[in-house]
Amino acid sequence: MTFSLLVRDPETGQIGGAATTGSLCVGGWVLRGRWGAGMSASQGASPSTLWGEAAIEKMAQGSGASDVVAALTAADAGRHFRQLSALDMTGHCAAFTGNLNTPEMGEMIFPNGVAAGNLLASPAVIPAVVEAFRDGQGSLGERLIAALFAGSAAGSDSRGLLSAALLVLAPDKAPLTLRVDYSTDPLAALSELHDRATSGDYAFWAQQVPTVNDPERGLD
Repeated sequence: MTFSLLVRDPETGQIGGAATTGSLCVGGWVLRGRWGAGMSASQGASPSTLWGEAAIEKMAQGSGASDVVAALTAADAGRHFRQLSALDMTGHCAAFTGNLNTPEMGEMIFPNGVAAGNLLASPAVIPAVVEAFRDGQGSLGERLIAALFAGSAAGSDSRGLLSAALLVLAPDKAPLTLRVDYSTDPLAALSELHDRATSGDYAFWAQQVPTVNDPERGLD
């Protein structure tokens, strides 16, 4: 039903995730993140938001991505219908794909990142997502969105796309959390929203709000 990507940028230290699906509200269902803990993407035929939240909690307590994914999936009798990816703050990643999700499905782990998807029109989708991200230029958000476009061009969700989301976290910036909950062209809408959120008055305002590194920023 969905394809997603979680990454860590070793040059900036930022972590980020992006997801898109042929159903509504992918950001609320799939992506979770917390600076200092990591990121998760919980999706599948019967996705569990509990998995996504629990993954963040366990990584915040010091568990690595591999241990988190193993523990959460082993304990859930419904795991065969679900898919989970996790990225910890070191850039280590892990993924699980239950065998009762709808093909095409799978995951791909690469240095500082993981991509996963199910109900895809082609097995080429996930490799295309990874390749586009790794070859991309620009900010982390721009590279993540470009990766979603590449996955769409390679086959996409077999039903088409209706929603998309982006989450980028850094210690010295306000969180960038963007959601297109319904659109007939959600990737274009997400790209436009990203452009608006990273320029002009909104971007200027975002530079004044508190951050992890400076929780009193903006009080002067």
